[in-house]
Amino acid sequence: MPDALDLLRTRRSIKPVELDGPPPSDAEIETLLTIASRVPDHGKLVPWRFIVFEAEARLAAGEAIVAAFRAKYPQANPEQIAVERQRLARAPLVIAVVSRAGPHMKIPEWEQVLSAGAAAMSLVLAAHALGYAASWITEWYAYDRAVLDALGLGVNERIAGFVHIGRPRALTTDRPRPALAEIATRFSQS
Repeated sequence: MPDALDLLRTRRSIKPVELDGPPPSDAEIETLLTIASRVPDHGKLVPWRFIVFEAEARLAAGEAIVAAFRAKYPQANPEQIAVERQRLARAPLVIAVVSRAGPHMKIPEWEQVLSAGAAAMSLVLAAHALGYAASWITEWYAYDRAVLDALGLGVNERIAGFVHIGRPRALTTDRPRPALAEIATRFSQS
């Protein structure tokens, strides 16, 4: 297992279509979810939850995506429908991070949303630590109410991201990262 700094330094996203099996085991999924749930959570609200899509459930969820896509685009051709059906089947495992942020008398909603984002990032890092690759994405269906209803999300819930997890099909190179001089400043009093 890489040390923590090396782990953070080497993490990168791999496109879902570039991920293969085998998927994480049940014990590994439990580890992933346990780590993902250990994030800052002001007020202990647990303003997020997870939906695990594995095996045939990925295709069943794809049918909900197809139904919403057909409703929006009745003229869609069979190739487009096939792409939509596979949205959650491109990687061996997909875990949705669902934000349950809402009004609270003490905890700002924005902090709750950030906590869901932290859960998604922890999930990505945990996958990397276990030797998998991951891609945290949202696509049109993450914002479509018919899809969200079909996936069991409440009216107050939103998708923070779909984390696709698998093994990379090939070695990949890292993309250029921003120079620190372009993104970091030091505050000074004048």
